[in-house]
Amino acid sequence: MDTNTLFTMALGLQAPWEVKNLQFNEEAKRLDIAIDFTRGADFPCPVCGQPAKVHDTEEKTWRHLDFFQHSAYLTARVPRCKCDVDGVKQVQVPWARPGSGFTLLFEALVMALVKVMPVAVVARLVKETDTRIWRLAHHHVDEALAKVDMSEVTRIGIDETAAKRGQNYITLVMDMVAKKLLFGVEGRSHATLAAFKADFLAHKGDPAKIEEVCLDMSPSFIKGLRVHFPKAHLTFDRFHVMQMINKAVDEVRRGEAKDRPELKKTRYIWLKNASNLKANQVARLQELRDANLLTAEAYRMKLTLQDFYEQANPMAAGMFLKEWITMVRESGLSPMAKAAETLQEHLAGVLRWFKSGLANGLLEGINSLLQAAKSKARGYRSIRNLITMAYLIAGKLDFNLAPAM
Repeated sequence: MDTNTLFTMALGLQAPWEVKNLQFNEEAKRLDIAIDFTRGADFPCPVCGQPAKVHDTEEKTWRHLDFFQHSAYLTARVPRCKCDVDGVKQVQVPWARPGSGFTLLFEALVMALVKVMPVAVVARLVKETDTRIWRLAHHHVDEALAKVDMSEVTRIGIDETAAKRGQNYITLVMDMVAKKLLFGVEGRSHATLAAFKADFLAHKGDPAKIEEVCLDMSPSFIKGLRVHFPKAHLTFDRFHVMQMINKAVDEVRRGEAKDRPELKKTRYIWLKNASNLKANQVARLQELRDANLLTAEAYRMKLTLQDFYEQANPMAAGMFLKEWITMVRESGLSPMAKAAETLQEHLAGVLRWFKSGLANGLLEGINSLLQAAKSKARGYRSIRNLITMAYLIAGKLDFNLAPAM
């Protein structure tokens, strides 16, 4: 078996395509593989599929997977065929997509790498510019998203994550059943729900089928859902409820620390669960809890509210929460009373947790992965890059990059 035949088989080429020549440049560490088609070959018309004669050709080159440590490139005369019905049309080669300078196998490798490492690192690894790698990633994510069917989606979760320093956010919408990202968009206003609805409809989704939504108590998100998904029941999950209470406890601590210096540098002692504290922090917490501190009183209110989620049924939980709200309103601690008022305003959504069981832990996990990826990449140059990375991490997209050879 000669070398050309061997490489023809290794590349998976089928007639009329075959390797005609190999040229290795040791100094440049580059292997060039010349591919051609047999003389007199017919090609199926890209439109109707009927056999058609070659009209003319154009030479093109594609970056392929490395040959050992050497860069490899495929070069071929790409024909245009002349169909009696559809006229002159460009033939699609089986090893690359139209308009790409990479083979499908090279793109498959890159797409696998960008899921687990920063694009800049991938670019250095494969000896390409990060601009070309991002362009490749955007193409395949957009193409895969276009094929997503959302017709069976009934339960979603909504959350925002920081895009850059300052008031720069993206909104993420998750399918809480399939546990995958459905939609990402810049911003966190009620308009983001309008954008999701438009995308949802474009992917065969039915807004009337959305039965349950898990979210924080963002007025913008609530407004958007009531307008665009009016039949959905809202669940304000435990994570965001306790997050709000923790902020209120910390506000009490910061106000009191002006006159009680022992409270300085104790923020995380009050915010973390006791089971997550170190031994010295537990001892310090016990010491402070026994002191006559408003912060300690706010902390006890927080612990009492945690028992709300241990109630046996929605009726008992409702009575428990109403009693807690009354108690906190009368405490005289303004930040805690304000949080209690917020819970009163969103009482139905807080209690809905006992029926829907939804929690945004999935979204918070994705948020953490995305922020970790952003940190490793030292930030992203554009919001689009960040959203593309979110889809790569959590979209469970099918890229279907196997070459048809």
